[in-house]
Amino acid sequence: MSSSEKYDCIVIGAGMSGLASGIRLAMYDKKVLILERHTISGGLNSYYARGKRKFDVGLHALTNFVGPKDKGKPFNKLMKQLRIPYDDFKLSPQNYSLISFPDKKLKFTNDINCLVQEINELFPDQVDGFINLLNHVKNFDEVNLNNETVMAKTVVRHFISNESLVEMIFCPLLIYGSAWENDMDFSQFVIMFKSIFLEGFSRPEGGVRTIINLLHQKLESLGASIRYKACVSKILTENNKIIGVEINDNEIIYCDKILSSMGLPETFDVVNDSDFFKKYPKPNIGKLTFCESILITDKKPKELGIDATIIFYNNRPEYLYQSPTTLFDRESGVLCFPNNFNYQNNNTYNDDYSEGVLRVTNIANFELWNQLKMGPNKEQYLEAKEQVFLNAKKILSASGLNQDYQILFKDIFTPTTIKRYTSHYGGVVYGSSDKSRNGKTPIDGLFICGTDQGFLGIVGSMLSGISMANLHVLQGDS
Repeated sequence: MSSSEKYDCIVIGAGMSGLASGIRLAMYDKKVLILERHTISGGLNSYYARGKRKFDVGLHALTNFVGPKDKGKPFNKLMKQLRIPYDDFKLSPQNYSLISFPDKKLKFTNDINCLVQEINELFPDQVDGFINLLNHVKNFDEVNLNNETVMAKTVVRHFISNESLVEMIFCPLLIYGSAWENDMDFSQFVIMFKSIFLEGFSRPEGGVRTIINLLHQKLESLGASIRYKACVSKILTENNKIIGVEINDNEIIYCDKILSSMGLPETFDVVNDSDFFKKYPKPNIGKLTFCESILITDKKPKELGIDATIIFYNNRPEYLYQSPTTLFDRESGVLCFPNNFNYQNNNTYNDDYSEGVLRVTNIANFELWNQLKMGPNKEQYLEAKEQVFLNAKKILSASGLNQDYQILFKDIFTPTTIKRYTSHYGGVVYGSSDKSRNGKTPIDGLFICGTDQGFLGIVGSMLSGISMANLHVLQGDS
């Protein structure tokens, strides 16, 4: 079956980059269709309900927090490009976050001076080097699509000689935005450094639903279309040029260009050219995936002795950001407390949770989880999830959480859950280590946006979608 309609551009995936690119194209009267294989939008940053409670997926915090008058910053550039008022996001900044290692803890806020002061107190001989690194980061053009790949630790060690401090600086940046194990490209390091340390964390009232609803409202106002349960089974080409897609193995839709946010390996695997991988190397499948425990408690974190918004917990001298050889890494994790944003900062937005919410995220091994999931003994999979939960409680206790609370509800997801709902190979969260920074592929008219273009996180993904739409469709660059 073939559709009689032809589109200027088809966007594959209704995650943050797909939604943002669709909005940008529709603003300029492009006929655009977004195809999403699942039943809701959001991709890696979505939501669900369990036990009459609403949960965010992916969103621990929104990075790149700035005030509405900070012109030229990524978040406000994003709002300008999408034509969504700043206040509609209903943002409340973090209280503070901690990088917690066995012998030292570094506190940081949305004011970089806090981190500078912490380093001055704990690593006094390193503070000048850190300030020099800070200046280098501020002057670096991280979004230049022609930047060469240079590994970040090599650069950072020119400024910081204390390995413990290097590990502590990298800890939040890696786990919030690296497809590489134990290191990252320096351009990505700068993106994450600016978004977390120089700008900072916030949360929209209502969580990720607020963001998705705003994007949907804008799309609807522009007349753009989203089709759900629309799995792209083939990307159709003729003479190495895009002509359309086949969805659900039975319907063909024609288009001039495609922006794909489904991932680089996943995109290439559905190109209808049997010789494609004879001509072009196959992108690597990433290794970084996670499991997470979400605990709903009768008391909020502040009542239990935790004021921090996020704790980057590591119980080793070195931070091992790599796929573990066991089901999950028991010695490190990210602890997020959505109740602990500074909702009183503007006396406008509220903590929309009436109960305590504790989230603990651990690096995990997809292959081992998948073996359990696919194995004959389903109880082993459930028992492994229970071990994740028990370890989460242990880490919370080690981080200072008073144990005087009752768990009203809990939910645990694993890498196989991520794969099921995102269709990313290996349940990876940050995509392939092979990125297409300029969005181009060997196929004329086929472009990559989102994680495998290289801009990560909610803000980064939306900026990626906008940038690729501007560059390759609105400017007519093929």
